[in-house]
Amino acid sequence: MQKNSLTIKAVNKNVRCSPRKLSLVCNFIKGKKADLALRDLEFSRKRIAKDVSKTVKSAIANAENNNQYDIDNLFVKEAYVGKSLVMKRFRPRAKGRASPIKKPFSRITIVLEEKKMKKENK
Repeated sequence: MQKNSLTIKAVNKNVRCSPRKLSLVCNFIKGKKADLALRDLEFSRKRIAKDVSKTVKSAIANAENNNQYDIDNLFVKEAYVGKSLVMKRFRPRAKGRASPIKKPFSRITIVLEEKKMKKENK
């Protein structure tokens, strides 16, 4: 089987967290090996780290099952966040007024890449 692309992608849509909070966690794991990224996410104090780790695990499973990549050579090439839908709610205020509340959703994209191990000639 010919491997023409060394990148694997996993997308988690409609995560209930603002993109600004989520991008802090994604920047934290960018460039790390996949198993180290999962370990760091497990001990992160952020609530949203569980959803990010689910997405990383999904990308690892995609690499293993669909492309037969070696899990030990995978690293997080890209981890970025985009905006998704925004729930709009209203809060009652004084004198019959209402103020809007925006509850944003996000979209997590994790791109893994396999590092080629160079063989040394003896």
